[in-house]
Amino acid sequence: MRPSFLLLAVLAAGCQTRPAQETATTPPPARQAPAAALRETHWVPRELAGQQVRVPADTREPFLTLRADGTAEGDGSCNRFRGSFFSEKPDELTFSPLMSTRMACPAMQTENDFTRALGQSRTYRISGDTLRLFDATNAPVARLEAVYLH
Repeated sequence: MRPSFLLLAVLAAGCQTRPAQETATTPPPARQAPAAALRETHWVPRELAGQQVRVPADTREPFLTLRADGTAEGDGSCNRFRGSFFSEKPDELTFSPLMSTRMACPAMQTENDFTRALGQSRTYRISGDTLRLFDATNAPVARLEAVYLH
């Protein structure tokens, strides 16, 4: 009787399946969203000179759009602006002096910080929906977020 018990134990051990952790499939790596396009994207500043952008109530959200023809246009919260931008190298981004109306509003500080950051911009990096602008020393001057309008 013992030999048949031993034979059954050996057969049962050989029929066992692998533990669950070995047979489970590994989930595919998380897919990262493609980077937003530099041009023809509605960019909204979220951080200027290391400070979070806060827009006072009853003022417009500032934004920047870089057009395919080399035109930079947007709104600083109080005034619309327009000028040119240059991006001749893959990571280069500089702006001509921006023309703007000069109406006063509660968001003048935000507008001044925004246009100053654009004037200081020399390079950029896009990661997903985030555009970061850097000055000539590679210090960050602005962080903008792509906002998709429907």
